Amino acid sequence: MMGESPKTSLLADALLVVAKRPAPGRTKTRLTPPLTPEQAAALYECFLRDTLDLMRQVPGVRPAIAFLPADERAYFESLAPDFELVLQEGKSLGERLDNALAGCFDAGHQRAVIMNSDGPTLPSASLTAAFDELRNGADVVLGPSDDGGYYLIGLRRPAPRLLREVTMSTPNVLADTLAIAAEEGLHVALLPMWYDVDDEASLARLRSELASAPSEVARHTRLFLNAWQ
Repeated sequence: MMGESPKTSLLADALLVVAKRPAPGRTKTRLTPPLTPEQAAALYECFLRDTLDLMRQVPGVRPAIAFLPADERAYFESLAPDFELVLQEGKSLGERLDNALAGCFDAGHQRAVIMNSDGPTLPSASLTAAFDELRNGADVVLGPSDDGGYYLIGLRRPAPRLLREVTMSTPNVLADTLAIAAEEGLHVALLPMWYDVDDEASLARLRSELASAPSEVARHTRLFLNAWQ
């Protein structure tokens, strides 16, 4: 995608996930308690592994990890040797997201989607639908999360205001993004709402969902939670 795999022919669609190396005390801190810092970091790695598996189910895309910190490249190479690695660049989350997406377009991709790794049970159909919406004329596709943000944003051309002028990690992220899109005259498609697992209540929701979900759904997360119980 970014010139790191020259033997691979360029695909029109790029799919990225934002990720940081799990670290006790810095990862998923709102899940402590009920988890210990070490457990929260281990659970996040399970989320990330399940998200990578989810991305592998989407046909015809070039998958990539937009990662931090820079000195953890080897960790991500080991975690997903079949993925491109793109270092996140920028001071704010919005800047880093914009730079990652802009890099996809600079490399020649026609559509680019970037997602978080906080919802391990997200249906792969939502990712497929994101690219379908962009192919069918949407300028922007958003996957709303029930906390007022979004779990996914996709574009078919750069739209820096959507990312750089929105204060991330607030309950108004989705509304602010939609307002700027309207100002820019961009056609926005919305995917089905999903949820991020960030606190004790959403963790309980995840456990309840997995209790009735097929065994192949979020298998890494399921194994962790079964052992934790």
